[in-house]
Amino acid sequence: MANKKVSVFFCQECGNETSKWAGKCPSCGAWNSLVEEVIDKTSVKSRAKVSDVKPTKIIDVTASNEQRISTNIEEFNRVLGGGIVPGSMVLVGGDPGIGKSTLLLQTCQKLCLSGVNVMYVSGEESLQQIKIRADRIGKFNDKLDLLCETNLDTIKAVVEREMPTVLIIDSIQTMFNESVGSAPGSVSQVRESTSVLMEIAKGKGIAVFIVGHVTKEGTVAGPRVLEHMVDTVLYFEGDRHASYRILRGVKNRFGSTNEIGVFEMRDTGLEQVKNPSAVMLDGRPENATGSIVTCSMEGTRPILVEIQSLVSKTAFEIPRRMATGCDYNRVNLLVAVLERMRDAKANRSCGIFLGRSDVYVNIAGGIRINEPAIDLAIALAIYSSEKDIPVDEGTIVFGEIGLSGEVRSVSMAEQRVNEAKKLGFKRVIMPMSNIPSVKNIDGIIVVGVSNIKEAVDAISR
Repeated sequence: MANKKVSVFFCQECGNETSKWAGKCPSCGAWNSLVEEVIDKTSVKSRAKVSDVKPTKIIDVTASNEQRISTNIEEFNRVLGGGIVPGSMVLVGGDPGIGKSTLLLQTCQKLCLSGVNVMYVSGEESLQQIKIRADRIGKFNDKLDLLCETNLDTIKAVVEREMPTVLIIDSIQTMFNESVGSAPGSVSQVRESTSVLMEIAKGKGIAVFIVGHVTKEGTVAGPRVLEHMVDTVLYFEGDRHASYRILRGVKNRFGSTNEIGVFEMRDTGLEQVKNPSAVMLDGRPENATGSIVTCSMEGTRPILVEIQSLVSKTAFEIPRRMATGCDYNRVNLLVAVLERMRDAKANRSCGIFLGRSDVYVNIAGGIRINEPAIDLAIALAIYSSEKDIPVDEGTIVFGEIGLSGEVRSVSMAEQRVNEAKKLGFKRVIMPMSNIPSVKNIDGIIVVGVSNIKEAVDAISR
């Protein structure tokens, strides 16, 4: 075995490794993000003989359903895919102060009260700080162990001695491995620390939750390989100055992705929001122009949200476009489609001129949606504001819009209509191609449209 120390440069934003320093990262383009680190290049000869390694026939492999541990928090279970899988590794990322530690401490409370042994390892807070937060959350028992430590060798020894069922690491950026010479939080430390925790999770069958800080772009800080190593990646989103939080699953090897859980931050901790559609529509104005309700699918859950638009004459030569909660470039595209909207029967343009108007689009409630199914609602909200035409309060709109103004089909149309019916809506404007899938739903009027001109006529009636 030969030891050799090599100096390399890592990008603190994306984890890219280079042999020379540069002012700009060649991978992600970030400036002044390359940091020098000294690593050990150790050459180790494999002890396994090639003749002893044999593949396994797939028909000889037996697969059994994993036994999940319920967190007793329905919204958290939904995002995890039904509960905690023993031996899994979950990464929870989010902005500072968003509520990551509060969510995991509440999970610890529910688990320990149900008889599950949990160990909470904190590298950022003292035992007294954790106790103060725990007193606000509620009652705990002796099934929860606290450990304030950052040395992974010490943590590994304690975990192997105590053998908890669930292990919480808060946070991965504070942990350090003595075998790595760089400082805690560096790319090498984060990668190697995660490898040690992965060994604990898979080797001992312990479910490990890792808290990760995010960069200014909203991604987990450290090397990108961190997200590839873990089984599940969850992002805790929301405005830290607002009360509502969204837990979104972007990767899950044990369940569906893009599931969300909605929480409300209170003085006693995070409270579940079991009917987010009703919450998002709370306080909706009556007979207001530029306000339309749409339905978005977040994983398997339909959520009704209010699209608001304001069109006003610009005070400058260049009109302003602003989008909150949706894609800015998508709004610009829909504005262009509205300006070129044509009447197919008369073969003439009947669009609206927005070249001298500021256009503002907002999704009420602080939620962010990137699904194309909200295109039709955004376009009709802009049209409603420009023409000063209020949309009936009992109408819901969804559909994707193409560049030629056609309204394209969306997925899970039946679930969207059922959610609208459950909340008391009387009419749905949706793509014509989705009509066959919802024709058997009674108690709600379904209007199919093929292009944006037909949709405009439908809200003008």
